[in-house]
Amino acid sequence: MIAFDWQRMLLDDFPVAFLGEVAFRALFAFLIVFLFLKVSGRRGVRQLSLFELVMILTLGSAAGDVSFYEDVPLLPIAMVFITLLVLYRLTVLGTRHSKHFSSWLEGKPVTIIKEGKYELKSLDHLNISAGEFFMELRQLGVEHLGQVRLGILETDGDVSLYYYSSEDVKPGLSVLPPEHRSVYQQIPDSGIHACVSCAHTQHIESQQTARCPRCDNDIWSPALSHKRIR
Repeated sequence: MIAFDWQRMLLDDFPVAFLGEVAFRALFAFLIVFLFLKVSGRRGVRQLSLFELVMILTLGSAAGDVSFYEDVPLLPIAMVFITLLVLYRLTVLGTRHSKHFSSWLEGKPVTIIKEGKYELKSLDHLNISAGEFFMELRQLGVEHLGQVRLGILETDGDVSLYYYSSEDVKPGLSVLPPEHRSVYQQIPDSGIHACVSCAHTQHIESQQTARCPRCDNDIWSPALSHKRIR
């Protein structure tokens, strides 16, 4: 093998005209995926259920193969598209006529925050880190959980929040990054503190330690009580 062989690196044994075929195959793959989204009635990935996302990834894999490999014919890929579309239509029909099937396939909305505190049973079943969840809340304008009356994790991964009015905001666990949020076991100053595990709040005296009555955690953070600006 010759190093820096430009013919091998750029085209290998393919003729230059094969670049035109690649362009045509890429256009074909794009149209297949576009038509699937168009026919299924979906406008974006954020609106896709888990089942639909799996189908899009399957179709994307097939579309990628037909774009670059000269030995992959076009009609079988079209059959993949037709099969997935029929499967999608049958699945939609099934979810409309069976609530159990719909719940099994797409899941159910999960309550994750209630009255400014985590729902412990829900958190035990969610595969999401605290840092990732806090980032979602910050992007929605939340500074601490005391501003949130109800938080629901939707089946598409979005978080829906329902806020307390300004006069009803409670002291709550800060969702700010670690450099803006102190945590400790022994409380340095008296005041209301929030459990970092479940967001339970209580008054703790200076230089004291305490265990959370909800989750038995002993790590605390100063509770914030700022009103929500937006």
